[in-house]
Amino acid sequence: MRGKGEGAIFQDKRGLWTAVIELPSHDGKNRRRKFIRSKSKTELLAKYNKARQELEQRGDLPTKVLTVEQWFNYWLGQVVAKRVRPGTFNGYKSVVTQHIVPGLGAGTKLDKITASAVRRVHASAESVNGSSTYALNAHRIMSASFEVAVREGRIFRNPAKLVEAPLRNVTNLDVLSADEVRQFIAYARTQPGGVRWIVSVITGARRGEVIGLERDRVGDVLDLSWQLQRLRRDDDGNPIAPANFEFRHIRGGLYWTRPKSRAGWRIIPLVGDLRTYLMEHLEQEPENPWGLVFTEDGRPRDPDRDTKAWNTFVEGIFPGRNIRLHDLRHTAVDMLYLSGVPEDLIIELVGHSSRSMSRAYKSGTNLERKRIAMATIGEASRPLDPGRTHEIGA
Repeated sequence: MRGKGEGAIFQDKRGLWTAVIELPSHDGKNRRRKFIRSKSKTELLAKYNKARQELEQRGDLPTKVLTVEQWFNYWLGQVVAKRVRPGTFNGYKSVVTQHIVPGLGAGTKLDKITASAVRRVHASAESVNGSSTYALNAHRIMSASFEVAVREGRIFRNPAKLVEAPLRNVTNLDVLSADEVRQFIAYARTQPGGVRWIVSVITGARRGEVIGLERDRVGDVLDLSWQLQRLRRDDDGNPIAPANFEFRHIRGGLYWTRPKSRAGWRIIPLVGDLRTYLMEHLEQEPENPWGLVFTEDGRPRDPDRDTKAWNTFVEGIFPGRNIRLHDLRHTAVDMLYLSGVPEDLIIELVGHSSRSMSRAYKSGTNLERKRIAMATIGEASRPLDPGRTHEIGA
């Protein structure tokens, strides 16, 4: 027998106490109900009252709780793939499959995720290279995903917020000095395909922008408005990308794509030594069907293979150093500041969206600029000759 105010509460054929709560219809036609079960009537009433309160506060209740694996598969395929660039998607998917799903437990229900499970994800991500920055990235991906789950009514709180996000590591970049840049360029000119590394260190161009450079975008200016990337494709062979993603096919899974922001579409005057190096390279490089400036055995360069080629190249000139290819952008920014180039032009030349980003790319280790600055201050503060004191206030 039901007590007063208990509504649809009964024992089913298995002897489980069951409560039924009517929910708002999604289409105005089909009925929606949530079933709550427990072995004890007292426990059931507690769950039932809590659910009624949540229904009153939120206006709806989830009728099916997905597992961690089910949710993240759905989120990646139906939300992330349609909103972010393919490179970003690949980064998200890697973190999800390697750390988030195993750390939380593939079969764990979304509404059962605990603080300790979130910390397991942090520990798993940090174990990769000892970097809490990577763990922070995993935390942010988790939190973004759970926010979508909350909005869709799958869960009613974001479990990533149960714990503090990891603190970002202090990163010490291995950036070339002005003297090392000169040594770098002299060495690169002697290596097959080394001109592409010179383009990176002088212009701050990204890997894909350099290996995707086309001959008809090299002239009085260097047009860096496209980059070469490998994209995932669906069963029909079409790139998996948002609707606003602009691309041109090269071959296989390689495409020209636009940089992620219009600030990255750069037109750089091609002058001086860089122009000489590029023109010499074009005279020696056989033409190819894609009109690319840099190829490997006459074919487009694969991005991952190019990074491996960089590691071999840099070990040949600076053995034991940890100079990443992307960090040549930091070197380029340093050289521009050292040369006295105004910040507004540095922003345009390297494709940053703001002054703060360009400042963040400065290595902070270039003593030459500091010497120049201190010498200038020294000149300005030098005491006047005793015989010239009458000039003060003149």
